[in-house]
Amino acid sequence: MHEAAIAAELVEQVCLEAARHGIVQVTGVEVEIGALELIVPEALVQAFAMAAEDGVAAGATLTVTEVAPRARCRGCGEAYVPEIAYYRCPACGVADAELLAGRGIILKALHCETS
Repeated sequence: MHEAAIAAELVEQVCLEAARHGIVQVTGVEVEIGALELIVPEALVQAFAMAAEDGVAAGATLTVTEVAPRARCRGCGEAYVPEIAYYRCPACGVADAELLAGRGIILKALHCETS
C-alpha cells in the first residue's frame, strides 16, 4: 500500500507549511491527485489520519480530488483521454503521447487556525 508512504510525506509537507506560517492547528487539507498515480483515495484518507495523529494536523480532514488523465498525440496533435497504460491515439494509432494531466500529487490548500 503506497498510500501510507504518500500520506507520511503529505503530513510532513503540511507540518513544514504550518511551521512556516505560524499555524497552530490544521483542520483540513486539500490535494489533487492524478488518476495515473493509481492511488485509492479512501486508503489515502485513512493513512493520512493515522500519520497525522500526533501533530499539527491531528484530526484534519483530507479532501482528495482526482484529476482525469489527458494526453496529446505527438504524431497528429489529437487531444484525448488515455486509458491507464494504453496511450495509443484514437485518431491515428500512434502510441506517442504527451501527458497533459493526470499525473502528480499537488497540495492545494490548508484550512487552519492561526491563534
